Amino acid sequence: MPRSGARRKARGMSATMRDVASRAGVSVKTVSNVVNGFAHIRPTTRERVEAAIDELGYRMNIAGRNLRRGRTGMIGLAIPELRVPYFAELADSCLRAAEERGLVLLIEQTGAGGEHELDVLASPQRQQTDGLLFSAVGMDPDEKAAFAVDYPLVLLGERVFDAGVDHVTMANREASRAATAHLIDRGCRRIAVIGAHEGERMGSAALRYAGYLDALAEAGIAPDPDLVGEAGRWVRATGASAMTKILSASGGDVDGVFAMNDALALGALHVLHEHGLRVPQDVRVVGFDDLDEVRYSEPPLTSIAPGREQIARVAVDRLLRRIEGEDEAPRTVVADFDLIQRESSR
Repeated sequence: MPRSGARRKARGMSATMRDVASRAGVSVKTVSNVVNGFAHIRPTTRERVEAAIDELGYRMNIAGRNLRRGRTGMIGLAIPELRVPYFAELADSCLRAAEERGLVLLIEQTGAGGEHELDVLASPQRQQTDGLLFSAVGMDPDEKAAFAVDYPLVLLGERVFDAGVDHVTMANREASRAATAHLIDRGCRRIAVIGAHEGERMGSAALRYAGYLDALAEAGIAPDPDLVGEAGRWVRATGASAMTKILSASGGDVDGVFAMNDALALGALHVLHEHGLRVPQDVRVVGFDDLDEVRYSEPPLTSIAPGREQIARVAVDRLLRRIEGEDEAPRTVVADFDLIQRESSR
């Protein structure tokens, strides 16, 4: 006689958790622990349960589970703007991380300068989500009281510190030092930096500029103001404009470029080509973010991979823990980074 799960499947009926337990030879509680991502399960047991799930075509009733727990099963992600490639790829990574945990992700934009950040934090839409992943770019440290909200919140990025909530970030300063040191190791001494924000005390621009200066100091190279390119928004157009100004101010005496993100680097590459400067023979270029598209630039761009997938996975996990009631002290998690070497710096 076929087992109950097989009979239900043959009749076009959905397999149940009890069917999976019977097929795997474990308890219903063990199946529940596996599908809900409980960590302390023997690998062999997890494999049997997952095999039974695949064989029977079991699908967890997420809506019913969330209803029993008094949740919506949805979380929010607030980012400045999706047309900035890094935030688009971050949103995609968070979306996939949420789906793997049975969550629906709602994405909101706060504006290029973060002008709607406070509105998003206090929005009535928060009642529709169980928690929020929040990437702040415009808020001042004096506004950190706005993070004292009555729902689970995890911060992304560098903009706000000591906010009393979990914070998942990247090694901006250390990675930028490594990017600049990479150019120095290749013989560069006149290294331009693109993306600076004059007067910024915190945030990615300030940290990445500090990392650039760290590497110069370690190599005994004096910084040159003519090699600092400011860029308000980090997009191709501002990267091109900054590169043009640097070439004019320095008389073209540049042999390396560290761009604080890949969009700025792509703009800089365009201007270097226009001025007849060969990359990497005349000028070596390194970006930051390791966007998918930079593998296809001309030449392919060396870039810092800041751990975007890790940031998304850890942030969603931290938020889920808070949703489930974890009350330990807030944690700051810094993702690992890697320097991906391509032709632009070889």
